[in-house]
Amino acid sequence: MFYTYVLKSLSSDHHYIGQTDNLKKRLDYHNHGRVRWTSNYVPWKIIYFEEFPTRELSLQREKYLKSHAGRNWLKMKIK
Repeated sequence: MFYTYVLKSLSSDHHYIGQTDNLKKRLDYHNHGRVRWTSNYVPWKIIYFEEFPTRELSLQREKYLKSHAGRNWLKMKIK
């Protein structure tokens, strides 16, 4: 399975949207500074995720969530 996820920094007001096939391992990478963009804003927590049967579908959802419409949808969903 593949996942599209949304992280929230616990040290700032930053969010990060990504995709992976292993949520726990990917969160560990973010929290140990192994992802360049997120390393300045550790620690992170997963605030939302969706599961997909293929990487292609997960990447499509990631792309949508990074769009203007997707960000608006997330704001409504997460609140």
